[in-house]
Amino acid sequence: MKRYLAIIVLLLSLGSGSAHAENIDCANASSTVEINFCAEKDFQAADKTLNAAYEAALASINGRDLEKPYDAKSFEAALRASQRAWLAYRDADCKDLVAQEWSAGSGTTSASLGCMTEKTMQRTKELKERYGEH
Repeated sequence: MKRYLAIIVLLLSLGSGSAHAENIDCANASSTVEINFCAEKDFQAADKTLNAAYEAALASINGRDLEKPYDAKSFEAALRASQRAWLAYRDADCKDLVAQEWSAGSGTTSASLGCMTEKTMQRTKELKERYGEH
């Protein structure tokens, strides 16, 4: 699947592909390449928002006056471990399991990216709710 995404990105980055990418109306995407391009665009936006929420959560932790063994350093380490585990879960579920469900058919990439976008948005909401940004 990574190879498939790389091919799409390569095709879209080529001269005519780049011009075509600028003209893709994601509300009316119809070809597999267009649908995958839009799904990737949605995921990238969700991932950017997640990264900002994660950084805000870390800042929130570091701004707290906490005592051992629940001090800011331990709290931050726990959040980092949790985020790494969450990323592994998301990727295993959305990249590996979804690919199995789709038997690597033409909809696999958009289904995988849709799964990743949905889970990423859910994690962003969770971090914002737990660490003060609503």
